[in-house]
Amino acid sequence: MDDIQKHILAERALAVARHCIASRYGGAAFAYVAGSIMRGEGTTFSDIDLVVVFPSLQRAWRESFTEDGFPVEAFVHDPQTLAHYLHQDADSGYPIMAHMVATGCIVGSDIDSAHVIQAKAESMLAAGPKPLAGESYDMLRYQVTDLADDLRGDRPPEEIVAIAALLYQKLADLILLGRGAWTGRGKWAPRLMKKLDAQLAAEFDAAFRLAVVGDGTRFLALADRELALHDGRYFEGFRQDAPLEARRLE
Repeated sequence: MDDIQKHILAERALAVARHCIASRYGGAAFAYVAGSIMRGEGTTFSDIDLVVVFPSLQRAWRESFTEDGFPVEAFVHDPQTLAHYLHQDADSGYPIMAHMVATGCIVGSDIDSAHVIQAKAESMLAAGPKPLAGESYDMLRYQVTDLADDLRGDRPPEEIVAIAALLYQKLADLILLGRGAWTGRGKWAPRLMKKLDAQLAAEFDAAFRLAVVGDGTRFLALADRELALHDGRYFEGFRQDAPLEARRLE
């Protein structure tokens, strides 16, 4: 798809988004139209991400539907529920909502309020994630250690593939968050690694591709090297307490 086609697709998507807001979300103050199509990176199979903001709601919700041939993922909020999820993103290290708001095209009547929230999302992204620490850090180190140890054994290729698939996300999280960068799920993990360090991203991809065909040696070496940056394997001394309410009286 060339640049002209991408521009036409983005204009179509924006028109569809405006129609959705008028027909499905009457009373909304504004919305952010986001996603790969709006960034000029979409394909004919890409969806429209729509963050709709009402002045006030009893609760937020998310819904999916098709409009004029476009799959639409709608996230419906008021300013308070949107703020909750923006901060939840910051705490998790996965800035999904923040990215949609920061990069979205604003439509609607209350443009000034939309710009204020968008500026906060942009500042949040620019500040980066919180440093790795505490229970979530311990758990991530433990998970990478546990999966890496599974790769050490003499296993059939199909088991190596299954383990590597699970290790991919956890190791990507440790690489990105451990270097003070935001992380991402699915397609966002390789994109963000490439943005952070193109050479490391290429090494990660090559090692994973070998693991997918049954040779986990290089992927294991990469995991061990990364763990070494975080005081090595984390198994001895790991503990996770269950919630106090985790009991059932029969």
